[in-house]
Amino acid sequence: MLNQNNQQYDVIVYGATGFTGQLVAEYIQNEHASNKDLKWAMAGRNLDKLKAIANSLDMPNDIDLIVADGSDQASIDSMVSKAQVILTTVGPYQLYGETLVKSCCQLGKGYVDLCGEPVWMHDMIAKYEEQAKSSGAKIVFSCGFDSIPFDLGVYQLQQKVIAETGNPANYVKGRVRKMQGTFSGGTAASLKATLKAAFADPKVMKVLQNPYALALNTSPVEQPNGDKPYYDEKLGSWATMFIMAAINTRNVHRSNELLGHQYGEAFQYDEMLLTGPGEQGEKLAQIVAKDKSLASDDGPKPGEGPSKEERENGFYDVMFVAEDTNGKTHVTSVSGDLDPGYGSTSRMITESAICLVEHFNTLEGGFYTTAPAFGNKLIERLEKHAGLSFKVEV
Repeated sequence: MLNQNNQQYDVIVYGATGFTGQLVAEYIQNEHASNKDLKWAMAGRNLDKLKAIANSLDMPNDIDLIVADGSDQASIDSMVSKAQVILTTVGPYQLYGETLVKSCCQLGKGYVDLCGEPVWMHDMIAKYEEQAKSSGAKIVFSCGFDSIPFDLGVYQLQQKVIAETGNPANYVKGRVRKMQGTFSGGTAASLKATLKAAFADPKVMKVLQNPYALALNTSPVEQPNGDKPYYDEKLGSWATMFIMAAINTRNVHRSNELLGHQYGEAFQYDEMLLTGPGEQGEKLAQIVAKDKSLASDDGPKPGEGPSKEERENGFYDVMFVAEDTNGKTHVTSVSGDLDPGYGSTSRMITESAICLVEHFNTLEGGFYTTAPAFGNKLIERLEKHAGLSFKVEV
């Protein structure tokens, strides 16, 4: 798979000593080690820790270990120069990510991350997009649970509606039907850093509250808030706030923009969690609405994560619902067979990185979300390798 410019590696996993980074390395070793064409390496700040991870995973000696530190631009540049694509799990990205984005944009490289920080993403696009377009760099944000199942789920549903009617659905509901698993310490740290920045700077708060923060070339239309529990008559269930909606909705609108407004100029989208019917469903919806634990000091810490058994017992199931212009209801779904925050996320970002390597030359330089960057090619990879299922239900 190695290609132009005599690069040493297809993919470098940066942050391989962190909790999610280790899962990425383990997944590549177990799922893709037989692919002798894939040349990859692990990178992090501490060589001893990298060696310990390599030993614990019983990795072959030909997997190279690279020392790189996000606070040292020269070491980041040296690492980036060696690979086609950098896969980074080092967050919060607003604290540790800019040197890597800058380097990839300067050197014309590929980049995938797990970022769920819309303000930082907005700033990076504004600061480096023109350079990425000029150098040919391909920067793909949010390649984990936020926001692949949602971004590609909306994409799949809209392809179905367009194919059947010739027009997109004006409004899509993203509804989490089932989910078992814990959010990562990295997600919690990113949320805390974002809230801290927002309360300290009104400009940051303004970006954070804008559903078009990542799609500023789209003429805004009023969006459903999804911020209060309500009973959905058509779905027969109470719906309440979903913590990942703040990033997923913004990525979906950016995808629409990058796809040439394939979903329509007046497209509306919201995301909520279904809690069931009746008094029990209402009670649970209210409890979820009041839950602030992820942003509290009691939330998960970076580097913490569930056991292997907990990861393997996790799952998620998200449905996407829309009516076409003829009044027909369309339903698709995306499900995963591992916990969303770790097991499934580590597989999704890995498949995104490999997909980017394989199709690098088909993309122009720029900042992407997964739907316009990969579309059906990534859906196929995720179903084949990563335990995801994309279904057409109605």
